[in-house]
Amino acid sequence: MDHDKHLARCVELAREALDDGDDPFGSVLVDAAGNVLAEARNKERTLADPTAHPELELAQWAWRHLDALERSSATVYTSGEHCPMCAAAHGWVGLGAVVYAVSAAQLSEWRASWGLSASPVATLPLSTVLPGIHVTGPVPPYDQMMFVLHQEAAHRE
Repeated sequence: MDHDKHLARCVELAREALDDGDDPFGSVLVDAAGNVLAEARNKERTLADPTAHPELELAQWAWRHLDALERSSATVYTSGEHCPMCAAAHGWVGLGAVVYAVSAAQLSEWRASWGLSASPVATLPLSTVLPGIHVTGPVPPYDQMMFVLHQEAAHRE
């Protein structure tokens, strides 16, 4: 599987979100053959909905459009490690592996260093919320690409 291609697209989607005034997060759902099934980006501010995370949107899309085998063999590529809400949705719909650019711990450290408030929910590793799911991340150099986008977002707050 070409992690680079899909993570690069996640960064592009995160850039689109940031350009539209949302926090920089983007995700891609890929089938077992490497075909992109769906894409989503953060829309928390755009939709005035704090739950409008791309990972949640992809989990909901997968539930409506894929059978159990297709969901379990799909991979979610994402610019940032799932929050607990998105991780739970991922698990409840039975999605497969996750590949993320930057970890929740990294993002939390960056935000603290910029003097920003912490997340309103606990920063938990995906492996804690989703035991048994294959997780890959953080993945350089995409983590540093996301650092730049999050730093830009921080300066807007």
